[in-house]
Amino acid sequence: MTTCTHLDTITVTELPDSVPGCEECLKTGDVWLHLRICLECGHVGCCDDSPNRHATAHYHSSGHPLIHSLEPGEDWSWCYIDEVGMLIPEITGHTRIPPSPMLYG
Repeated sequence: MTTCTHLDTITVTELPDSVPGCEECLKTGDVWLHLRICLECGHVGCCDDSPNRHATAHYHSSGHPLIHSLEPGEDWSWCYIDEVGMLIPEITGHTRIPPSPMLYG
């Protein structure tokens, strides 16, 4: 079974109360489907089903390996390097997010 070897990079353990959306999409006026937060620096980007895939782009530009879903009812995290999904009990809180502009825009 594959395990994540990058848990020591986590600095974000408390999720923000709310976020306005994908940081880059908000700047450019683009749309996103689902939101992910970087567990190293707190960057909020859009998922790989979004047109711009900003969460993955953030990983490629920063090298920060772990993201966490901000979608309601989802508590999973993903390591890009080890390509493994997991639950991290130390991540707490729930984030209010706006509706996806791809679904409701």
